[in-house]
Amino acid sequence: MNSENQAKRNPFGVMDVPDPNDADVAQFAGSATLEGSAEDVNAASWGTADGTSRSGTIEGHWSSRWNGGADPTIACDSADKWKQGQGEARMVADRVYLYFDWDSGARKGLIDAKRQGPQRLVGKYINLTSPAITRPWIGRIVDDRRIDGRFPEGRLDFRR
Repeated sequence: MNSENQAKRNPFGVMDVPDPNDADVAQFAGSATLEGSAEDVNAASWGTADGTSRSGTIEGHWSSRWNGGADPTIACDSADKWKQGQGEARMVADRVYLYFDWDSGARKGLIDAKRQGPQRLVGKYINLTSPAITRPWIGRIVDDRRIDGRFPEGRLDFRR
């Protein structure tokens, strides 16, 4: 059976994040933190997600944005510029999958994270447009309208 026919772990049917619990993820999660404070860059309301999410759950539609490591697939990209798009969260057992886009939907990514307690998420991101790009990622579920996220080079946040 070739890899195209194998079942996907993620509920979106796209390429799975390779080794979402590997040593790089564990090392990053052991040193990176997110406080979820009112002073955090993700605290201000900036999202434009439609109202189709259910209250009390993180599942549903989100706005997404990231900064930090420049995307080598975008000419003239800068690391400090926010790249904004739309996203969707789905849960499968103790895992949270965040599928999102940026660059007007031309580029896509997926986070596969394990839920550790009620607020902490630990996993990995894959750039589905350039699958060689993967990064450890941690998240903090502040509430059903805000997920703060961090990867080694910057932020990858969700808001609605």
